Amino acid sequence: GHGQRVSGLRPDRWVEHLVDPSSEASASSEAPPPLTPEQSDALTQAEARRNAFAGAAKWASFNGWSIAIFAGLTLLFGLGLFDPVSLGLGVGMAVVAKNEFKGRDGIRQIDPQGPELLWRNQIGLGALIAVYCLWSIYRVAPVEPDPQVADLMELLGSDADQLLGSLSGLLGSDTNQLMRSATLTVYKVVIGVTALAQGLMARYYYLRVAAIEEYRSDTPAWVMELHR
Repeated sequence: GHGQRVSGLRPDRWVEHLVDPSSEASASSEAPPPLTPEQSDALTQAEARRNAFAGAAKWASFNGWSIAIFAGLTLLFGLGLFDPVSLGLGVGMAVVAKNEFKGRDGIRQIDPQGPELLWRNQIGLGALIAVYCLWSIYRVAPVEPDPQVADLMELLGSDADQLLGSLSGLLGSDTNQLMRSATLTVYKVVIGVTALAQGLMARYYYLRVAAIEEYRSDTPAWVMELHR
């Protein structure tokens, strides 16, 4: 079958077949010898090295699409409330999403600059979210209620006001104080979760840099062509 014919090609014929499938007929007529045991071992070992970083491309793709969606929602929110800070956050997240896709493509090309960009990108994303949360906390601290939350409550309508009024009665505090306390808590939690999540992702991508460099230094050129 097709798979059997391809597996019997010499390393140079493997690459030739992948680049130009029409070469299969001429390769078969020449009946090249199968891979030697050494070549088979080299291919197996290269596959193991490649598995050490190949999954990072899937993570980058997932992160890229997720961040792009949140960037779009943030931009819409900023436009709806005419909030320049939210608009700036949305633009920043869009840049981060673009870098995720760029880093993903670098990994697929077995380029160590791919994960290098990705781990720095995660640090940038964490810093972006932290700065936004700190700015929001600064805005909330001297003002009651938080202007952003007040605008959001106005959009939600009277049902949200009634719900907050009921909660205030149960907790023994006024609505503004309850909103302020909840808002501050949310921003602080987001900062902590973001620092942990982005820090772990940055470390994950950082380790992939060494994995790709090891692959490039220890893998024969003909195997690298196959994997690309």
